[in-house]
Formats: sequence, structure tokens, C-alpha cells
Amino acid sequence: MNNSMSLRARLTLVILAPLIVIAILFGGWAYFDAQDNAAERFDRSLLSTALAISRDTAVNGGDALSEETRDLLRDTSGGAVFYHVYAPDGVFVTGYATPPVPPEPVLPETTQTYYDAIYQGAPVRALRFSQSTTIDGLTGLFTFSVWQETSVRDGFVRTRTGPVFMIITSMIVALAFIVWFGVARGLAPLTDLEDAIARRSASDLSPIKRRIPQEVTGIVGRFNALLGELSKTLDAKNAFISDAAHQLRNPIAGVLSLAESVARAKTIEDVKERSDDLLTAAKDTGQLANNLLTLERAQANVGQENKHTFDPRPILQDVTRKMLPAARQEKVHLLSNIDAGMAQLCGDPVMFEQAILNLIRNALLHGGPNLTEIKLLAGSNAGTYDIKIIDNGKGIPEEDFDHALGRFRQVGPSPGSGLGLPIAATVAEAMGGKLNLAAKGAGFSVTFTVPNLQPEEATLSFTG
Repeated sequence: MNNSMSLRARLTLVILAPLIVIAILFGGWAYFDAQDNAAERFDRSLLSTALAISRDTAVNGGDALSEETRDLLRDTSGGAVFYHVYAPDGVFVTGYATPPVPPEPVLPETTQTYYDAIYQGAPVRALRFSQSTTIDGLTGLFTFSVWQETSVRDGFVRTRTGPVFMIITSMIVALAFIVWFGVARGLAPLTDLEDAIARRSASDLSPIKRRIPQEVTGIVGRFNALLGELSKTLDAKNAFISDAAHQLRNPIAGVLSLAESVARAKTIEDVKERSDDLLTAAKDTGQLANNLLTLERAQANVGQENKHTFDPRPILQDVTRKMLPAARQEKVHLLSNIDAGMAQLCGDPVMFEQAILNLIRNALLHGGPNLTEIKLLAGSNAGTYDIKIIDNGKGIPEEDFDHALGRFRQVGPSPGSGLGLPIAATVAEAMGGKLNLAAKGAGFSVTFTVPNLQPEEATLSFTG
């Protein structure tokens, strides 16, 4: 079926097509039934006429037919009947001189034979009837032939089937109009639904709540769900832009202020001191911008085509190497213990690396002055892969965990952007896992838990 066809035309065609097929079958049955009835009726009429002729011939010696028999000959079943009689010795007795010839030889013992033939260029239906009788002193098997043009029978079939075909055609045409306009009426709610959808815009993503046909409930439900997700995404985008603008405003102002102070410096020592402050401020601003971009990428819906299966162990080893200089600068021991067992994760390996980097940076920034050790522990655990970042710093009270997971939020005054934990939590959720916080005495523990795919599952889900 043509995909460009309107739904109205599709429904009309689907409804009418089987009805037309049924009408054709019924019309064919009516036609053939009329033909069978006509053949039976006309054959009985020919036999009645033949019997009447044989009776009159026996009574009158073939000289004359009764008035009743002549009426039969003039108008049997609506048309004239012709006849021929000859004696046992082949002598013509009465009737028309030349009867139609049977297409096949007739056996002598056959007393009654119906056949189709051609008489004077016209198709006819004929009956050859043999009867033993005595006419004018001659006793023997006389043969009576009667025939009638088949056009009479065909006309009878047409008169019987014509009204039937007319009724069927009229009903189909009437039904087509009813279905065409009825379908249009039935599809009116879809037009209203189209109008409701057309009213939705970027500023109005409210769900459709009007009454709808049951058949499109699922479609409208999915559409409303899509509107809800889109609304949440736009709200998140707007909130991100607002937060980013707010968080970048002060660092950028500080960088500009320090740049101006460098320009106004009067001595080389002042230039060097202020340049160092400017470099530090620029690095902090760059780190904040990078964290903002990382958070935005983590919050974006990552399609299956952008996900890959990967082994986390080399990434974790690389993260440890990258963070060692920063840890040594803060006089903190960074230790790692990565299980050598098989592990396969599904997600974005770059975002995974950024999440773990942020967790270690978070521990360095917020561990406090008594922080001396950070441990990275990684290994499989009953279908999951757990990466734990444990430090012996000042920690976070358990009642502040939810606050710590909020964007741009920090527990107490401390450096940083307040995005480390939200980034890690978002990445974990994108990979089908979660981020767990725990207080460990005087320290703090963050567990990054994600599904660990079996080797065969990893092979099946790999899309890179």
C-alpha cells in the first residue's frame, strides 16, 4: 500500500476491498445459479413441448397440432420453439424440414438427448426424443426433435441477474460514500489532536490532556513523555547556562582585575608576584570551565552508538600517574590497588576518566590540612565494578551528603567549583551505576559503582 495515501483513503480501501470481493463472489454465484436454473427450466419446457407434439402427432397423424401445443411452440419460456418429426424408416412426418445436428452421434437405444448446436447460424438448445407409437398404421420408434435459440435463455438469465447486480453495485457505491464520510467523521479527533500538537512550542511543552480515541492513547502517551523529557532537558540547559554564567562571572572578573594590576605594576617584583597570582586565577578559571563542560557532557543523553566497552584498569592506572605530581605537591600519599581480574564496562571511557580524576582532585581540595593519604581501590564485586576513593581527611558529615552532591555546592568554605561529586555521580548514572558516599571515622569514602559486563556480554554490546 502506498505510504503517501491518506489515512482516510487507507481505511476506506481496507473496509471496501473485502466487501467488493464478497460482492463479486456473490454476483458470480447468482449468475451461475441463474444459468443452472434457466437450463433446467428450458430443458423441461423442451421436454413438455416434445411430449405434446408426440401426442398430437399420434392423434392427428401429423396433419395438425392442437391449439394448446401451438401456444407452446409460439412462446415456450419466452421464445419460439421449432420441431421436426420423422418415422422409423426416416420419412419426414411433420415440422421443419431440417433439424439441428447433434455434435456427437446419438446411440439408437437413447430415448432422450439434450445438446447444443447451430441452426441457421444461431446457437440453439435442442432435444431429440424417441418414442414407440403408431401413426397412420405405421408402428415403430418415431423421433421428435425440438429446439430453441439460446438467446432466449440468455435473456432470461440477464433478467434474473441484472437486478441483483444493480442492487449489489448500488449498495457498494452507497457504502463507499458512507464509509468515506464516516471515516472523516471518525478521524475528527485526530484533527483536533493535530491542532493541540501544533499549539505546542519551545515555550509551551505542557502535556496533551484532552479526550482522545483509545487507539491513539499510546502514541499520545509517548508524545507526552517526550514533551516531559524535553521540558526537563530544556530546564536543565537553562539552569546550567544560568549557573555557568554566575560561576564564571567572579573568576573572570578576578582574572581581569589581576591582568590590570600586572599592567599597572611599577616594579619587576610586583609584576612577578601579580603574574603568579594571575596564572593561578587563570588556571582556576580554566579548570572551572573544563568542569562545567564535563558536567554538561555527562548530563547529555548519550546514544547507544556513542557507547563503548572498555577495560577500566589501564585508565585507572593512567589516572593514578596523572595525579601523583599534584598529590606529592600537597604532601599526600596517593596509593592505588587495582584488581587484576577481568573487567568490562560500557560507556564513554573519556567521561569515566574525568569522573575518577574529579574524585581524586576533590579529595585533595577538600581533605583539609590533616590529609595525608588517598587510596584508590578497584575490583569486581558480584556483577559490579567498584572504584573506591578513600581519604583520611576531615570528611563530610552524613547529613550533608545530599548537599555535597548538588551542583556548585560545598560543605563549608573551601576551594574548588563544587562540581567534582556531581560530575562523578552523573557519569555513574549514565553508565547504569551510582555514586555512594560514606563517612569513615575521620576520613571520607566515595564508591563509584557500575555494572561489570561478562566477556560475552561485552562482545555483544560493543559498538565502537
